[in-house]
Amino acid sequence: MTRVMATGVFDILHMGHIHYLLESKKLGDELLVVVARDSTAVRNGKSPVFDEDTRLKIVSQIKPVDVAILGHEGDIFTTVSENRPDIIALGHDQRFDADAIERKCRELGLKTRVVRISRYDGKKYQGSSDVKKRLMEIIEGAF
Repeated sequence: MTRVMATGVFDILHMGHIHYLLESKKLGDELLVVVARDSTAVRNGKSPVFDEDTRLKIVSQIKPVDVAILGHEGDIFTTVSENRPDIIALGHDQRFDADAIERKCRELGLKTRVVRISRYDGKKYQGSSDVKKRLMEIIEGAF
C-alpha cells in the first residue's frame, strides 16, 4: 500500500484545494491529509477564518481523503515520522524545498519521495486569498 501525505491550512476550500487532493490521491492507495494547527498557520502568515477543528472536520469529509489529522505544533517531521508516508505531495504554491524534505526523510530512515502537484488551471479564484478578496469586494459593495 502506498501512503500519500498532503498538507495545508485548508481554510476556505476552493477548486485549487480539490485539484491538489485529487492529484495527490492518484499517487497512491491512501491519502493522509495533515491540516495545519492554528498556531502553525499564524506563524506562517495565515489568518484562518475557521479554527483547526472545523477545518479538520471539513477536510475529513472530502471524497479523496482517507484520513485527516491535525499536524503537530512546530516540526512537521514529527508528523512525518509518526505516519511514514511513501510520498509527500506538495501543492504548486507551497514554499517547501522538495530536496531538503527528501534529505530529512532519509535521515529519519524513510524512503519518502516528494512530488510537486501541478497548478489548478481554472480561471478564477486560484487560492484562498483570491476568495477572501472577492468576498470583501462583495461585502464592501453591499454597504
